[in-house]
Amino acid sequence: MSSEVKSHVLKNSDENFPCPPLSIRESEKPSLFSYWGDISLLREIGRNVAVVGVLNPSEEIVSRERKIIRRLVENGFTIVSGLAQGCDTVAHRECLSLGGKTVAFLPTTLSNIYPKENKGLAEKIAERGGLVVSEYLSEARSHGESIGRFIARDRLQAMFSSRVILIASYQKGEGDSGSRHAMEKAKIYGRSRFVLYRAEDAEDPAFGLNRQILEDGGTVLTQNVLDGFGNIF
Repeated sequence: MSSEVKSHVLKNSDENFPCPPLSIRESEKPSLFSYWGDISLLREIGRNVAVVGVLNPSEEIVSRERKIIRRLVENGFTIVSGLAQGCDTVAHRECLSLGGKTVAFLPTTLSNIYPKENKGLAEKIAERGGLVVSEYLSEARSHGESIGRFIARDRLQAMFSSRVILIASYQKGEGDSGSRHAMEKAKIYGRSRFVLYRAEDAEDPAFGLNRQILEDGGTVLTQNVLDGFGNIF
């Protein structure tokens, strides 16, 4: 890792800790952050857009996601995701390729990046002005605790973003759960929820959660809707 990127720790009692909105319950607020990169990115929630999705997207889903990331970066938004395989990785990599800033929330410590294949990506995110951040200084003591940390990571993506975009995910019981947890917290936190969806996706199980979110008040992410996010400069 580049010597220019250093590890830091902030506690919620520190003056420059990026506090979540007051509407967040105290029990859900993070108590500390261990991080590489620019922690100030978490203080600009209006600029942050979370992008979540399946671990195994098809080439067509990846192509559609890249177009969305490009538009967001062109309009000055910071891309927030969870460094997981699949849609998360696409979001981070595409953002970096376009010269944008991206935030990666981890379910593990900085010394044990998950998945291991994305350690280099995490380092690039920090080196290029982004942020890699964890709530943990020690490893999980059990499998149950480890699973809980993945769910806890998902809430942070919604907590520190103004909008959450679901690229694609299966409905409950059929596949990925991380996207579902993130979208559930987005609703609780009052974040705007958007889903990638068109008529051709109706029979595709990879868009099962997308359909559920639409039925629950989410918004289809069309080009016009995306343009409506505006340019924040």
